[in-house]
Amino acid sequence: MNSIKGTGEIYSVSQLNSEVKSVIEGNFPMVWVEGEISNLAQPASGHIYFSLKDAKAQVRCAMFRMRRSMLNFQPENGMQIMIYARVGLYEGRGEYQLVAERMEPSGEGALQLAFEQLKTKLDSEGLFDPATKQALPAFPKTVGIVTSPTGAAIKDILSVLERRFPALEVIIYPTLVQGDTASHSIARMIMLATERQECDVLIVTRGGGSLEDLWSFNEEVVARAIVDCDIPVVSGVGHEIDFTIADFVADLRAPTPSAAAELISQDQVKIRQNIEGFQIWMHDQIKQQLKHLTQMVAWNEKRLVDPRRRLEEHAQRLDDLVVRMNATIRSELDQRRVGLSLLMADLKQHSPDKVITMNTERCHQYSVRIKSAMQHQLEKLSAKLGEAGRTLNTVSPLATLDRGYSILQTDTEQVVRSIKDVNKGDKLTARLRSGTLKCTINECIDSE
Repeated sequence: MNSIKGTGEIYSVSQLNSEVKSVIEGNFPMVWVEGEISNLAQPASGHIYFSLKDAKAQVRCAMFRMRRSMLNFQPENGMQIMIYARVGLYEGRGEYQLVAERMEPSGEGALQLAFEQLKTKLDSEGLFDPATKQALPAFPKTVGIVTSPTGAAIKDILSVLERRFPALEVIIYPTLVQGDTASHSIARMIMLATERQECDVLIVTRGGGSLEDLWSFNEEVVARAIVDCDIPVVSGVGHEIDFTIADFVADLRAPTPSAAAELISQDQVKIRQNIEGFQIWMHDQIKQQLKHLTQMVAWNEKRLVDPRRRLEEHAQRLDDLVVRMNATIRSELDQRRVGLSLLMADLKQHSPDKVITMNTERCHQYSVRIKSAMQHQLEKLSAKLGEAGRTLNTVSPLATLDRGYSILQTDTEQVVRSIKDVNKGDKLTARLRSGTLKCTINECIDSE
């Protein structure tokens, strides 16, 4: 460190900021400061940075991720808050700042604001959707109760259950219901009931109190535990006018702890009355049915006939049918015999022997006549064929060839009839009576 005469010790900027930081942080205790949030920044690191201001001044503030995760509301620009902070200096910029350890909305609506913000958040996630609610069992065998074992709520619930349905088994999951650690204690008991699976329905409850007294049931950790519980959950927190986050996420809200006990239990008096009424109804139904059956038996007894008489009647009827059947068969056979005799006589009158003999003679006559006609026709056609042959021979080109003529043809076997059909130098074939000649045209002379 350098020293200049007359000026004393010379500090570097970082040394000066470090010294000032020590002075500030060593002389200021933790303080509560109230003001309005502005210039709020929320980087991905999870820390938040903001200014806290009033009408005349402002101060830079920071709140680191671990402390921020403990907030039960979301800071926003323009929000009036109180912070419990230590006074410090950010050496990198030489700026005086407050490092917040706690943060609370200021004014009478601080807890209400936190309540509304959490309610909006969970509602946006669908945790209040009626479609996700589980139905309560009609006749549960075991009920679990998450509450203080010494509070008024458990006494009211046990009293109602003893009066309405004493056979219902009760399991108490003891927990704190008020204070800083109460919310985590409640959530642990709900998760324990979920793990053990020893009850059919679960009541999460406590007696009445102020908003601060009931605040444990407005914590997100309790709401998440209720949502994750696969046992139907009934919330019975406070009085009828009290509403908590637990009421919204539970499968059913009861206005009071006693009402929760009534909702999950059956009234033994009504059950007994229903059973007695059902017994009376069944007795009446059985009496009516027996009376009806007795009347049916009496009526059938009157109609009942001795089976031997019925058998005799059927046997007699069978004999009668046999006699009638035999008579019908004989009559039918007689008619068929008469018909057959008539057919035989008619067949003899129309015997085919004469017809066959007559047709055989006719066939012989026709055969002789056909042969004679064929012979005459052949002779006639033979004469015509000889005459046609002679005529054909007269006009045949072969006869012409016999007289010394020839037939000229081109290479394509086209007959040459005029000098116009050929040209000088063409090759021709001359067909004679016997044999052919291959010729070449040396000159074409027109005789016209």
